[in-house]
Amino acid sequence: MDPTPAAAEAVHDFSFVGLFLQADPIVKGVMILLVVASIACWTVVFEKIVRLAAAKRQAKAFEALVRSGGALEAGRKGISSHIVNAALEAWRDQDPTETRAERRDRIERAMRAALGLEVKRLQTGLPLLATAGSTAPFVGLFGTVWGIMNSFSSIAKSQDTSLAVVAPGIAEALFATAIGLVVAIPAVMAYNKLTNDVGRIQGAFVSCIGVLGNRLARDRGVHGRAAAAE
Repeated sequence: MDPTPAAAEAVHDFSFVGLFLQADPIVKGVMILLVVASIACWTVVFEKIVRLAAAKRQAKAFEALVRSGGALEAGRKGISSHIVNAALEAWRDQDPTETRAERRDRIERAMRAALGLEVKRLQTGLPLLATAGSTAPFVGLFGTVWGIMNSFSSIAKSQDTSLAVVAPGIAEALFATAIGLVVAIPAVMAYNKLTNDVGRIQGAFVSCIGVLGNRLARDRGVHGRAAAAE
């Protein structure tokens, strides 16, 4: 009875850890790179979930404040504080010769500029998700091609085309592809979701900016006293 098949089964471990440990150094490097990319992506995702949740609450509070016509000092929290500060600074810099429409446009531009800076901060890290989502499958595919090349090399050296010779290299190669997909799919889904959330938050603030800009352009005295009292 030939013990070779049993010995081959004993040598090759087809578990995830076994496939990694038995992989070619190049394939192993590809796997490590993909795992590091996955950790970085999930770090960005969890950080953005926390920050965007806070930004959504700030947007709702700011909208309620602007719609109710309350004192702007109550809205100085987070993103709202930068928008309010920009609005009041633009309001203080009044020109007697400008029309109400010109004053409103100037105040709104200042608020939009402040909002734009905050949106850029919210978008930090999202390019990493986009890059991982678009490149991880190809990085994994590189590991796959390399692993298959090793399998063919093993066939050529052993002059044996049995499954015991070919299977380990192919399994390692396909494992690299699987890791690439595991990195890419969540990254793409998270990027789309988080980008949509940032857009909604920005839209909520923009709608309030129009209302607040009209309010400040119309009122020349009340906010001036409030701002001076700070």
